[in-house]
Amino acid sequence: MTTVGIRGTFFDFVDDPWKHIGNEQAAARFHQDGLMVVTDGVIKAFGPYEKIAAAHPGVEITHIKDRIIVPGFIDGHIHLPQTRVLGAYGEQLLPWLQKSIYPEEIKYKDRNYAREGVKRFLDALLAAGTTTCQAFTSSSPVATEELFEEASRRNMRVIAGLTGIDRNAPAEFIDTPENFYRDSKRLIAQYHDKGRNLYAITPRFAFGASPELLKACQRLKHEHPDCWVNTHISENPAECSGVLVEHPDCQDYLGVYEKFDLVGPKFSGGHGVYLSNNEFRRMSKKGAAVVFCPCSNLFLGSGLFRLGRATDPEHRVKMSFGTDVGGGNRFSMISVLDDAYKVGMCNNTLLDGSIDPSRKDLAEAERNKLSPYRGFWSVTLGGAEGLYIDDKLGNFEPGKEADFVALDPNGGQLAQPWHQSLIADGAGPRTVDEAASMLFAVMMVGDDRCVDETWVMGKRLYKKS
Repeated sequence: MTTVGIRGTFFDFVDDPWKHIGNEQAAARFHQDGLMVVTDGVIKAFGPYEKIAAAHPGVEITHIKDRIIVPGFIDGHIHLPQTRVLGAYGEQLLPWLQKSIYPEEIKYKDRNYAREGVKRFLDALLAAGTTTCQAFTSSSPVATEELFEEASRRNMRVIAGLTGIDRNAPAEFIDTPENFYRDSKRLIAQYHDKGRNLYAITPRFAFGASPELLKACQRLKHEHPDCWVNTHISENPAECSGVLVEHPDCQDYLGVYEKFDLVGPKFSGGHGVYLSNNEFRRMSKKGAAVVFCPCSNLFLGSGLFRLGRATDPEHRVKMSFGTDVGGGNRFSMISVLDDAYKVGMCNNTLLDGSIDPSRKDLAEAERNKLSPYRGFWSVTLGGAEGLYIDDKLGNFEPGKEADFVALDPNGGQLAQPWHQSLIADGAGPRTVDEAASMLFAVMMVGDDRCVDETWVMGKRLYKKS
C-alpha cells in the first residue's frame, strides 16, 4: 500500500446549498490548513492539519501552498469526437450537426485517428480540472474502445458508451439496431465496472432513434440494470418538433424515453431547455437527471435552461452540469459556471415581475441565482449525485476516490491581481465565506488558467507550466 498526505487549503461540500437558502455556507466545509491522507488512491482521513497529522505520523506530505483545493470537476455531458471541431461555426443544432459534427465523428471509425483524438480529449479535460466525465463517443465501437482504454491508463473515472443512431444522419454514420445491440453487449462485458470505467447505454437522441433502436436500448437496460443511460432531451425547438414527428404516439420528448422504460435512476438527459413543468415533475419522481449545458445552449442559440424550475424543492430534479463540447466552446467547467450564472440571472429577471407581472415567481427567480456555493457544488458533489456516483467521489469524505484540483485564484486573466485585495487583504481565505467569495471571482473572471494542478486517485496528472 502507498500512503501519501496532501496539505493545503481545502473547500468541499457536505450538502446541497439549494437546501440552505440564506445559509448556504452550512452546505460547505472549509479547512484553511487541512490535510488529506490518501492510501492507494482512496481518501483515508481528512480534516485540520494538526489533528490528522498527529494521527498519521511519518506520512510523506506534499504541501500545496497558496491555492484552494476543491474536488475534481465532473462534466456530465461532453462529446469525445467533437474535440477537433471545437469552435465550428454554430448555426443552430440540427444544421450544425449535419454540416460540422457528423462528418467529423465519422472519422472516428479509424483507430489511429480515434486514439489521437482521445489523448487530446483527456489532456484537455485534465488541464481544465475535470477528473470525471460522462461522454458520448460515436457510432463506431472504435471510439468507445479507445476512450475506455486511455482512461484506464490514466486511472480516470469515465462513463461512456457506443452512440446509437439510425435516423436523420448521413448513411455512413448511422447503424442498425441489431448491430448497436450486439456491439453494446460486447462493450459492456469488456469495460463496464472494470477499473474506473462505467458503461452508459447511449441513444444519441430521440430524433435520431427509431422505435427499434430504442427497443434495443430497453433490452440492454433490462439485461444490464446497473448500467447508465445517457442521451439528449429537449435541446432545441426544431429538434423537439422533429421528435414528435418521429414518435407521433408520444405526447412529449420525455415520453419517448418513458415508453421504452429508460427513465429512472442513472438516466441523464442533456440540456432540457424546453422541458415542461410536467416533464420536470416526472423526472423528479423517477430519480432521473438533467444536465445543464449553458455554454452550448448559448453558442447554438438553443435557449435558457430553467435552473430555478429544476431546483424546485417540491419536485427537485437531480442535475449535473456539462460543457457539451463541441456545442459548448470550452472544456472548462469554470467557463460553464460563468455562463450558467448569466443564464440564471436572465431567468431571474424574467421571473421577478418587472417584465411580465403574470410570470412573477420570486422563489423560482431566486433559485436561478448561481452563488459560488451552488455553482461549485454543481460541478463537484452535486454533479456526482446527478450521475449516481456520489458514493465514489464528489467531496473529501474518507472512503472516496482522491480526485481533486488545486486552483490559483490569480491564474486567469492577467488583470486579476485585485482578487486578493478584495479577499482577505491579500492573504489566502481565512473563512468559508472568504473562500466562497474568492471562488466566485474564479467563476466570473477566471478560466482554465486558474487550474494549477489536477490530481487523480492521489496522483498528480497535470501541472500548469
